[in-house]
Amino acid sequence: MRRRSTRLVSPPVEALRQIESWPAEHAAAGVSTADAILAAHGDVDHRLGWGSVTKPVVAYATLIAAEEGALDLDEPAGPEGSTVRHLLAHASGLAWDSPAPLGKPGERRIYSNTGYLILAEHLAARTEMPFPDYLREAVVEPLGLGATLEGDAAGGIVGSLGDMLAFGREALAPALIAPETLAEATSVQFPGLDGVLPGFGRQTPNDWGLGFELRDAKRPHWTAPTGSPKTFGHFGRSGTFLWVDPDARVGCVYLGDADFGPWAIDAWPAFNAAVLEAAAR
Repeated sequence: MRRRSTRLVSPPVEALRQIESWPAEHAAAGVSTADAILAAHGDVDHRLGWGSVTKPVVAYATLIAAEEGALDLDEPAGPEGSTVRHLLAHASGLAWDSPAPLGKPGERRIYSNTGYLILAEHLAARTEMPFPDYLREAVVEPLGLGATLEGDAAGGIVGSLGDMLAFGREALAPALIAPETLAEATSVQFPGLDGVLPGFGRQTPNDWGLGFELRDAKRPHWTAPTGSPKTFGHFGRSGTFLWVDPDARVGCVYLGDADFGPWAIDAWPAFNAAVLEAAAR
């Protein structure tokens, strides 16, 4: 009798297959260490919008400019009393989509697209380069990304799964900035600020780093409930996310074309827990 062949599937690949049941027409997910991609699944070569995962990349460019001496994180930028640091950490007081402040800098964590548009303008002025050019020369080209900025600094990057995985690997083991700079970027800025984490409600506190959202003790949250409190990353309303767990030394990214919604609130934490568990085997 002929024996049926069995194709073995690694635990990370099996975990990534969960995206097949999600509502996106095109979707891809991957998990990696700093040294290698452990697994990838889906439309891995399809270019998709990164949504607000753009913001950590913009923040990275700003950190590079700070290391180069083009700007200082604590110099004035944005509304009166605000600095570059405030803009990066959503602590400037600016509203989500309006230049009108909703409060004083450092009082509340108010997630702001406007803050990143102002940040991009400030970065362009201080580096004496158009913002898209500086972003490309500082981050995109050194990391060998095929991603392009096709919109604004709040959510305009378009790229493949491999591009986002490469940025995630940089965030695991930085080559473009000093480890001390990344440590600062992934530590709480303006501790104790309360605010709303879009999609997940009010958080007390709503901790944020420099461009990176910090998991800390937030409940509910979109990352793995079993993950380290040190986990950092970002997600986008366009239905994308990137997270890095520095204790497990793995990162995971997802790209899709179904907007964030109730389906993601339910699906993402379970998916991320499964990926984290599989990557540890």
